[in-house]
Amino acid sequence: MIRAILSRIRQGHRTMPYPNEPLAMPERLRGYPRLTLASGNEMSGDCPYGAYDPAAGGSLDLGRCLFCADCPVAAVSFTTDFQLAVSRRDELIVRPDAGRYHAERLSAQLLKLFGRSLKFREVSAGGCNACEADTNVLSTIGWDLGRFGIQFVASPRHADGLWVTGPVTHNMRQALLDTYAAIPAPKIVVACGACAIGGGPFRGEPEQSDGIDGLLPVDLYIPGCPPHPATILEGLLRLIGRIS
Repeated sequence: MIRAILSRIRQGHRTMPYPNEPLAMPERLRGYPRLTLASGNEMSGDCPYGAYDPAAGGSLDLGRCLFCADCPVAAVSFTTDFQLAVSRRDELIVRPDAGRYHAERLSAQLLKLFGRSLKFREVSAGGCNACEADTNVLSTIGWDLGRFGIQFVASPRHADGLWVTGPVTHNMRQALLDTYAAIPAPKIVVACGACAIGGGPFRGEPEQSDGIDGLLPVDLYIPGCPPHPATILEGLLRLIGRIS
């Protein structure tokens, strides 16, 4: 026992200091995009997922973007800024001459309820497990999501909100709606990943619902394929008013 205690003392504190200190990101991270006002062939680059619209100077829909390593659109490049989460669907549209948005904190009433203790029930509605895996990372010792009072629970009866991944396949649609109905009001909904936001690479396919827009009211959109754990954490911390 004494050896174990001494070993823990030598190891020190392993949880990252974010958000009290900046979080260093790897250079290969594809974060918030940078759009340039291109012309000619550069402007006509075709995104296979319909994320880029060349009209009116060009715009990129982060709800559809898969952050491809080799983006076919020459007017689009990516920074290492991981702060991508927003509160409204139209705020995911990035334009070269427009400002950017961040997720907003909950209303005063909801913040009083959920600001110190927020429990989610996760539903994988046909996801590939990438968004689920990066969400699970937040529960490890390095991230320690629980220190902010945020946890995932097994029963919707014990949850304050619904966490959705996947494009909502037809065989998961009713299960998703039933889970939402089982969560006591007031409740919040998070769309995590491109599939949950708009169908991702499966958009337009007949066996899925193109995400949860139109099915459920969404309080937080977290784009990415999958979103980086830092992107997920940043959105949640803004939601509960821990950062602004």
